[in-house]
Amino acid sequence: MKETKTYQDAFEELQLLARKMENAEISVDKLTEMLKRATLLINICKKKLSDTEEEVKELLEKM
Repeated sequence: MKETKTYQDAFEELQLLARKMENAEISVDKLTEMLKRATLLINICKKKLSDTEEEVKELLEKM
């Protein structure tokens, strides 16, 4: 399932997950679930950054 989120939304959710993992005792099952979600969010952010970099590069080449 491909999820559509803005970079900002994905990054903010990732920060929230990181804070929760740092500040709480979490069961192994919950930790696994959170890490899977964090991985998805990281991939969303990486894709958005990569796409933006490519778009900027193309725009600069047209100048």
